[in-house]
Amino acid sequence: MKNVVIVGSGVIGLSAAFSLKQKGAQVTIVESHSGSHGASVVNAGWICPSMSEPVPSPGLVKKSLTWMRNPESPLYIKPSLDLDFLRWLLGFWRHCNVRAYTHALEATSALNKRTFDLYDKMSAAGVQFEKHQNGILFVFHSPSIMEHELKALEPYAKYGIKPSPPIWGKDLHEFEPSLSSSIHGGFWYEGERHVRPDTLTSGLRDWLTTHGVIFRTNTKVIDIDHVNGQVNAVNTTNGRIPGDAILIAAGARTGELTKSVGVRIPIQAGKGYCLDYTPAPVSIGRPIDFGEARFACTPMDGMVRLAGTMELSGINEIVRKERVAAIAKGAARGFTGWPADPAAAKIDSGLRPMTPDGLPVIGWVPGFRNLAVASGHAMLGVTLAPSTAEGIAELMTTGRAPDVIKPFDPARFN
Repeated sequence: MKNVVIVGSGVIGLSAAFSLKQKGAQVTIVESHSGSHGASVVNAGWICPSMSEPVPSPGLVKKSLTWMRNPESPLYIKPSLDLDFLRWLLGFWRHCNVRAYTHALEATSALNKRTFDLYDKMSAAGVQFEKHQNGILFVFHSPSIMEHELKALEPYAKYGIKPSPPIWGKDLHEFEPSLSSSIHGGFWYEGERHVRPDTLTSGLRDWLTTHGVIFRTNTKVIDIDHVNGQVNAVNTTNGRIPGDAILIAAGARTGELTKSVGVRIPIQAGKGYCLDYTPAPVSIGRPIDFGEARFACTPMDGMVRLAGTMELSGINEIVRKERVAAIAKGAARGFTGWPADPAAAKIDSGLRPMTPDGLPVIGWVPGFRNLAVASGHAMLGVTLAPSTAEGIAELMTTGRAPDVIKPFDPARFN
């Protein structure tokens, strides 16, 4: 029976362990913290196959140049002379075109086809977590911006991106009474779902523990033993952990670990913030995306979460007050009665793993046949976790890559 060591206990690593156990593997998870943290637990919790778009998109170069120096903008880029970062940023801008965007959308949409089915199977297997099915509502202050967004979505209907007809004015406010009078229009993705992310990771952890998965927490990986294209073990701060195969699912830190075996996988950290209000200051009926301000609002049992922004400032846990304030101000403008001061919120941040082409990396690390990687999911980690896990488990237990994960081969960067 294959003994797999997984580095990382975020939603991708835990889901991969679940799929590997389903295929009979022995699994050990190595985690530098005491449990899941960061982007896996502070995200908006959306399970949204209809939103399979990559982050690099046509027109984003111009917008990003405008936004990058404004700390309150949806995208903030901290100036840096680091060569890896500059190379990554240039690659990101090069992928902001229709051809690259369409390729990434096609690949991600295919990976997303079984998302709901796989989550249902996870629940049926006994993984317990808070889940909801209320769709996702997109709203706009400006009618013209909304109409432009709907027009831009038309060519992608064949990939499952099919929102409702536009909802305007009074009809929108009857549909979602919490919205302020400054919101004029919206559209709805009716079938989408959401979860409370920390219950998903804790539910997976509980299931895995019950089924014999070993967790080595507070254990940092130093490097990986390898000889002639074969990995043998991970060397950690708490000793050597051998394995027949190793999966790196370390989020934004994945690239650091692949460097230890001489392979460059370009992943940068895209920091996002969340503001949790318990109880909710306003009753919210469903998840809402605010189109202009680019932040999300998610109602959960007993609380509501605001989440958003993209900050490219390296691997750090610094909470920038101006970023938090911008999200709170956006909510105060978008909802009736929402406080502009975020003092009542519990604030946290997480680092999303970002690739320059907007696609995850899923597959064998180039030059190896028992070292795999699953990372780079940007803002779709929760959505893509089960399908990523299914594909990587198939590869690691049979040696065959399913067609659906082939576009995400890490070799594309080498």
